[in-house]
Amino acid sequence: MQPGYRRSHTEYAVFPMAMAFQPIMDVSTGRPMAYEALVRGSKGESAASILAQVTPDTLYAFDQQCRVTAIEGAVAAGLLDGDARLAINFLPATVYCPIACLEPTLETARRLNLPPERLIFEFSERADPGDGAALKTILDTYSHMGFGTAIDDFGAGQAGLTLLGQVRTDYIKLDMALIRGIDEAMPRRMIVEGVIRIADKMGMAVMAEGVETLGEYDTLRRLGVRYMQGYLFARPGFRCLPPGTVPEEPSWAAMG
Repeated sequence: MQPGYRRSHTEYAVFPMAMAFQPIMDVSTGRPMAYEALVRGSKGESAASILAQVTPDTLYAFDQQCRVTAIEGAVAAGLLDGDARLAINFLPATVYCPIACLEPTLETARRLNLPPERLIFEFSERADPGDGAALKTILDTYSHMGFGTAIDDFGAGQAGLTLLGQVRTDYIKLDMALIRGIDEAMPRRMIVEGVIRIADKMGMAVMAEGVETLGEYDTLRRLGVRYMQGYLFARPGFRCLPPGTVPEEPSWAAMG
C-alpha cells in the first residue's frame, strides 16, 4: 500500500479470522490486568492456519485486521464489564506512518467506547523490529496517544539488552524459554533477576509468559514478578475472556 492511501475497514477483512483471549494475571490481586488477543481461524483453527495464508503483499492488511478483530472480539466478549486492558500484537515493519496506521484502530475503539488507555501494543523481539529510530518513533507515538507498549518474547531474539538501549516500553514480557523450569535452573533465575533489576531502574514492569507449574509460579513470585500469563492460570478462550485463577499463596509463603 502506498503511504497516504486510506483503506476502509472492510478492505482489511481479508482473512477468515477470529480471536482467542488469554488473561495476563495480576498475581497480587488475583485478577486479570489484561487479556492478550491471539489469532485463530473463524471456527477456532490454529494461528498457524491463518499465518500460512499471509504473504508480504497482505502483511499490512493482516496487521490491521488483527487490531480491529481483537478490539471487536474483546468488547463483544465483555471486556468493558471490567477494568482489564487488551494486549494486541503488532508488526513494526508494517507501520509506514504511526498515526496513519492507527486510524482503523482508533476508529474501532471510538465506535465501541474503548478508551485508548485500555490498549497495550506488544511487538515481539523474535521478529525483526527494523530500524531502532523508526521503532522508537512508533512507540513514542503510541505512548503519546495513551496506549501501553510492551516488548514480547524478551530473551528469545537477537536484540536483547541492545533493544532496551534503543527504546522504552511500559512492559517487558519474558519469553517462556526463560520461564520453563526456572525453579530448577539457577542460570535462568539469575538472568531473570537481572532483567527485573534493569526494568525496575528503567521504570518498566515485567510480565512472565508461559507459566505452567507451581514451581515456576513460586520462583517468579519470589523474584518479584507481579504479572504472569500461562496455562497455570487459564488457557486461551476462543471468543471469550477466561477469568483465570491464581494459587491462593505461593508454597514458600505458607512456610513463614
